[in-house]
Amino acid sequence: MTLGKAVDIALCNNAQIRAAWTEIKIETAGVGSARSAYLPTLNATYSPQVTKTQYPAFPAANTEVNGHADAINFAWRLFDFGARNHQLEAANQALVAAIAAHDAAIQKALLTLVGSYYDAFTNKAIYDARSEESRLAEQTLQATRNREHKGVAQLSDSLQAQTALAKAELEQQRALGDYRKSVSVMLYNMGVQNYALEVRFPDDLNAPQPELLGDLQLWLKSAEQNHPAIRQAEASYEAAREKATATALAGYPTVDLYYNYYQNGFPNQGLQSTGSNISMWGVTFTLPLFDGFANHYKVRAAEAQAEQSRIQLDDARQQVAAEVIKDYADAISALNNLQASRNLVDAAIASNQSSQRRYDHGAADILELINTQAALADARQERIRTLAEWQAARLKLLAAVGILDRSGL
Repeated sequence: MTLGKAVDIALCNNAQIRAAWTEIKIETAGVGSARSAYLPTLNATYSPQVTKTQYPAFPAANTEVNGHADAINFAWRLFDFGARNHQLEAANQALVAAIAAHDAAIQKALLTLVGSYYDAFTNKAIYDARSEESRLAEQTLQATRNREHKGVAQLSDSLQAQTALAKAELEQQRALGDYRKSVSVMLYNMGVQNYALEVRFPDDLNAPQPELLGDLQLWLKSAEQNHPAIRQAEASYEAAREKATATALAGYPTVDLYYNYYQNGFPNQGLQSTGSNISMWGVTFTLPLFDGFANHYKVRAAEAQAEQSRIQLDDARQQVAAEVIKDYADAISALNNLQASRNLVDAAIASNQSSQRRYDHGAADILELINTQAALADARQERIRTLAEWQAARLKLLAAVGILDRSGL
C-alpha cells in the first residue's frame, strides 16, 4: 500500500470532493444562464378554438367558428446600462470559487489521508521494531539459560532475562493494537469499508534527502498566491461585488426590441369570423419610476453581502498564514530531529554491541545487556518517528501553502 495508491483510492471515494464537483456543475449552469440574457427570446403558440356567439333575442343570428389562433413573439433586450455584464461576471466568479472549493476539498482529503497513512506506517514500523526487540530478548534468555546450565550465570540472570522477554512481548502486543487501529483509520479515510483487509506497506519509509526549507516569507507569499481557500474567498468577494453592482443597475432604464405576429385574432380573445394576419414590431423603452424602495433595499443587502465576503477573505488569509507559520516551524523541527535520531541509533547500536561482547566474555552482567537492548529499541523507535514526522511535516507544509497535489506525492 504505497502512499500514491492510497491517495488514488481516497480521491475516488471522498464524498466532499464529489459534492464540490457537483457544485462546479451548478455554477457552470449559472454561467450559461447569465449568458442567455444576451440572446433574444422566441415563442410560438398554436391554439385550437371554438368560438360561439349567441343572441337570445335573435337565435337565427347565432354563429359558431371553428379554427385555430397562432402567434409568434420575438423579444431582444438591446441595452440595460451593463446589468447583464455584471451578472455574467458574478456567475463567472462564482464558478471560479466553486473550482477553488473543489481544489480545497482535494487538499483536505490529501492532508487527512497523508496523516493517517504515516500514522499507520509509523505504527507498523514500531511494531516491527518491537518484534525485533522480542526476538533479541528471546535470544538473550536462551543464551542466559545456556550459561546457567554451564554454571557461568546465576538463576537470577535467567529470571531477569525472562522478565525482559515478557515485557518486550507485552510492548509488541500493544504496538500491534496501535497498528491495527491506525490501519482502520487509514482505510476509513480512504473510503474503504472492508476493515478486515490486510494492508502491506513498503519495507521502509524511503525518506527523501533533507532539503533546505527556504525563507518563511517565500512560503507565505506562495500561500497568498496558491492556496485554494484564499482563491475561493477572493472569487466569492468579486462575485458579491458584481452582484451588488448588477442589483443597483436593475433600477436603470432598459431598451427592448420586439416583433409579434398573430393569425386569426389575438391570444385569449376568441377567433375572428374571418381569417386575419396581424404583425407588429417596435422598440420598448422602460424607465422605472418608483417601486416602493424595493430595489434600494436589495442594493443595501447586496452591498452588505459583499462586505461580509471581504471580511471572510481577510479571515481566510489570516488562517492560512497562521497554518503556514505553524507547519513551517514543525517542518524545521522535524528536519533538525533527523540527524539527532540517526546519531542516537548509531550510539545505541555501538553500546549494545559492546555490552553483548562484554557479556559473552563475562565482563558485564545481564542487567547491562538488557538495558542496552531496551535503549536500542527505543532509539530505533525514535528514528522511525522522526522519519515519519519529517515526511508528514513537509507534506503538511505543502498543503498549508496550497501546492500539494497528486503528482507532488
